Amino acid sequence: MATDVLVVGSGGREHALAWKVAQSSRIGKLYVAPGNGGTRLIGENIPIQADEITKLVNFAKEHSIGLTVVGPDNSLALGIVDAFQTEGLRIFGPSRLAAYIESSKAFSKKLMQEAGIPTAEFQIFTKYEDALLYVRERGAPIVVKASGLALGKGVYVCETVGEAEEALKEIMVEHAHKDAGAEVVIEEFLDGEEISIHALSDGKDFVMFPASRDHKRIGEGNTGKNTGGMGTIAPVLEVDDSAMKEIQKAVVQPALDNLASEGMPFSGLLYPGLKMTSRGPKVLEFNARFGDPETQVYMRLMKTDLLDILEACADGKLAGKRIEWDSGFAVNVVLASGGYPDEYKKGFPITGIEEAEKVQGVVVFHAGTVYDGVLKTSGGRVLGVSAVGDTLKGAIEKAYTACDLINFEGKYFRRDIGAKAL
Repeated sequence: MATDVLVVGSGGREHALAWKVAQSSRIGKLYVAPGNGGTRLIGENIPIQADEITKLVNFAKEHSIGLTVVGPDNSLALGIVDAFQTEGLRIFGPSRLAAYIESSKAFSKKLMQEAGIPTAEFQIFTKYEDALLYVRERGAPIVVKASGLALGKGVYVCETVGEAEEALKEIMVEHAHKDAGAEVVIEEFLDGEEISIHALSDGKDFVMFPASRDHKRIGEGNTGKNTGGMGTIAPVLEVDDSAMKEIQKAVVQPALDNLASEGMPFSGLLYPGLKMTSRGPKVLEFNARFGDPETQVYMRLMKTDLLDILEACADGKLAGKRIEWDSGFAVNVVLASGGYPDEYKKGFPITGIEEAEKVQGVVVFHAGTVYDGVLKTSGGRVLGVSAVGDTLKGAIEKAYTACDLINFEGKYFRRDIGAKAL
């Protein structure tokens, strides 16, 4: 029997989830709220924002939605899952309490400490003067984080004490991330390469995805400010089976066990970001939803019906389920607006997507786009140009060929996504 699905969100992650769900043999009607200029081509965009919880609940009831899939962290932090479940509606994602593992970095660090999960040494501060004193005592390099949700931009990797002082001022005095910066976490800097781990859980059982790697900084060679992510590759070959088993045992299992023991079992997608340090894997942070731009590469490589696996999660029936993956590689390169992650202009016409998608293995996922008769830019991260190939090198070459075919005023992208892995 066909299932009508509602995907909540408007970014590249949501376009990728909707694109994959649309391929299910059981899909009925597909809605995306609010969606973007690309999601309109695979489903119906609904003019309800991701944080308008009551409106989303009413829409799901009125349209007999069989499964709602939540993309953004802010919807989860607002308790969208609790609101849907109270009305007897089936939804994929963690409860508001379980999502606290992402919405409060301070909570997350304390959980890691209690569960014995390897992570950086840290201190938590609510007073600017105390944080400033600590930074001056500790020295650099050091990492300063806004504790709350900051669209992936609340983490400052500071190479000098001056940079750390500036970061604290931006977060705690100038309130650059609003309430997210009322509390800060200050951590030791960790060496090693960063990876993203995704684990689907139904609250009891879980299934792991292959490792992926996001490129967080705006500049090539990992320089400049942190962004929501400028590009991803998967799988990451140096993270072999034994490393994945260690991460499963030392990170994912204890995090899920700890949340369950605290009365907030985690059902949904748990996404720890890790550094593969010289002393083994260490957790940088936990996220309570699919990564963006990681989802774009995962959806290109996943062979299993996504609707089946998300329903199994929502129903607590994940035991015994496996996910099949393509044996190749995927890359996703983000095309951003000039000026991102700071101020940028929008409303510029976009051309060349059809030509880009004629490159073999390429699919373009929309993020900050809007369609009003003409496709235009409407956000900082505009498009994700994804490509698959038998080799990582082949996938990267296809993606960059496609990137050069797309045009809009101020287009910016990194030309070194995946370069280190080669």
